[in-house]
Amino acid sequence: MTDRARRIVIIGGVAAGMSAAARARRLDESAEIIVLERGAHVSFANCGLPYYVGGEIEDRDSLLVQTPAKLRAALDLDVRAHHEAIALDAATKTVTVRGPEGEEQLSYDALILAPGAVAVRPPLPGLDSPRVTTLRTVDDAVLLRERIEAGGDAALRRAVVLGAGFIGLEAAEALRQQGLEVDLVELAPHVLPPLESEIAAPVAAELERLGITVHAGVAAQSVERHEGHDTVVLADGRRLDADVILLSVGVRPDTAVFEAAGVACERGAMLVDEHGRTNLPDVYAAGDAVLSVDAITGLRRPVALAGPANRAGRQIADHIIRPETARPLPAPVGTAIVRVGDLTAALTGANRAALREAGIEADTLHLHPTQHAGYFPGASQMALVVHIRRGDGLVLGAQAVGREGVDKRIDVLATAIRAGFTAADLIDLDLAYSPVYGSAKDPVNLAGMVGTNVVDGTLALWYAEDWEHLREESLILDVRSAAEFDAGHLPGALHIPHTELRDRLDEVRTAAAGRPVRALCGSGVRSHIAHRLLTQSGFDSASLSGGMLTARAVLGDDALVR
Repeated sequence: MTDRARRIVIIGGVAAGMSAAARARRLDESAEIIVLERGAHVSFANCGLPYYVGGEIEDRDSLLVQTPAKLRAALDLDVRAHHEAIALDAATKTVTVRGPEGEEQLSYDALILAPGAVAVRPPLPGLDSPRVTTLRTVDDAVLLRERIEAGGDAALRRAVVLGAGFIGLEAAEALRQQGLEVDLVELAPHVLPPLESEIAAPVAAELERLGITVHAGVAAQSVERHEGHDTVVLADGRRLDADVILLSVGVRPDTAVFEAAGVACERGAMLVDEHGRTNLPDVYAAGDAVLSVDAITGLRRPVALAGPANRAGRQIADHIIRPETARPLPAPVGTAIVRVGDLTAALTGANRAALREAGIEADTLHLHPTQHAGYFPGASQMALVVHIRRGDGLVLGAQAVGREGVDKRIDVLATAIRAGFTAADLIDLDLAYSPVYGSAKDPVNLAGMVGTNVVDGTLALWYAEDWEHLREESLILDVRSAAEFDAGHLPGALHIPHTELRDRLDEVRTAAAGRPVRALCGSGVRSHIAHRLLTQSGFDSASLSGGMLTARAVLGDDALVR
C-alpha cells in the first residue's frame, strides 16, 4: 500500500463482505471503501428467510439488517446495490462492474471477493418450470409468502421441497405452518445428511408429527408441468403433485468470473492462505465461495455458514489495514443448529463419515441425559453423540437432538474442540448448575467420564449397526427390567436384569459357551454396571453404546421382538 488513501473494493455484501467493510472503516477512517452487491439488498438476514415465509417474522423490513443509506451515514461506506462484477484484471488491479447505468472500471488497492454461493440446479427434466423456486434472497422469500397469502384460485396448497438439509427443513416447516401439504424429498438415506442416523431419526419422526411427508433415500427424477400444477416424479415411481417446488439441494461457489481471471480454485471454490489471500496480489476472498481446511480432518471443503464468514471478513480487514498484528483465520469446526417442531438438532466438528474419509480412528459415545436435574419438573431427555480419537480421547465432533438444552451442550463441545480438549478435560469443566438449568454432572461432564472410561479400558463399547454379525458370534445379554424387555428386545437376547446378574453368572457362562458377551440396557448405564461385573468375572464383555434408545433409532422398531 502507498501513503495515499487506500481504496478497498469488496465484491459481495451480506456476511463476509459487510463484516470486512465495517471492520476496515473502524480501523482506517481515511480509506475509500466500496461494496458492490449484485442483488437489491446488502446486509440482510438470509438465515431468517424461512421464518419470514412461515410468518414468524412478520415484517419483511426486519430482514434488512442495514441499508446503503444507513451504512453511508454510520460508516461512510459506498455501498452500491445492483452492481455486478463481470471481470477482474489483476495486472492493472481493476474490476469491471455492470450497474444500472452501464459498465465501468474500478481500480483497487485491495480487493475482497465475497461472492457467496448459488443454488445447485441438478439436470432434472422440467426443473425450468415457473413453479420451481429457491430461498436464497429477500425477494425469493417475499414472493413465496405473497403467493401463499394470495388466496382464491392462486393460493398455494401443495409444496414439494427437494433437499432435506438445514434450509430445506426450515422451509418445509415454514410452508407447513402456512397450511400447505408438504412433501420433503432427500436423496441421502436420512434427513439432515451431516447428522448421524441415530440423531436424524428423531428429526424425521418430528417432521412426520408436523404433517410433513418425508421421502428419504430416493431421487427426484423429473418435473412434469401441467396446466394447474406440477408433478414431481420420484425414482421409485411415486408422483407428488405440487403448486410450488422449492429447490434446496445444496449450493456451489459463485466464482466463475474470478476463476477466469486467474484466481486459483479447486472444485470451483477459491483457495486462500491463512490470512485469506488468494494467489493474486492484494486479492483476498472469504465466505461461502472459499475452500476451507476442516479443523478436525484436514479435508478441504467450502463451509457455507454465517459465523465463519463474518469472522473471516473481519480478519481479512485486519490484515489489509494492519498486517503486522493480524491473526490468521481459524479453520472452521462447522457448528450448526436447526429447530424442527419441538426439537432442536445441532452438530459440531466431524461426523463418522468424515472421520472415516480422513482415516482417523475414533470411538463414538452415545448418551441420553436430561437437560436439567431429573427430579425438577420439565426434565426431558436428549440424545448426545460425541466422537473421540482412539487412544488419547481428543474430542473430534459432537451431535445432539432434544427438546431443550441442545444448544448449550453443543456450544460447550464446540469450544472444547477449538481448545483441543480430550474427554478427560470435559470431566473437569466447571459448568453452571442449578436444578432448573442443569445437573451436578452436566451431560458434557458425563460424556467426558464415559470417554475416559473408554480410553483407559474401563469400558468397552459395541454398536447397534454391528448387530447383524454380532448376533452370530456373541451372546446378547439384555439387563433391563422384565417390562422393558417385553416391550421390545433384540431377537435371541438372554434376559437377566442387572440386579440379578451377580447371582446368575453361571447361567450367563452356560449360554455364552465361550463366546463374547455383549450387554445392553435402556441407555447404557446399567449395561456398563453389568459390563464391569462380567469383565471382572472373566468374560469378554462390552456394553451397547447408547443402549436400546440408540438401537431403536439405528435399527428401527421392526428389528425388535415383542
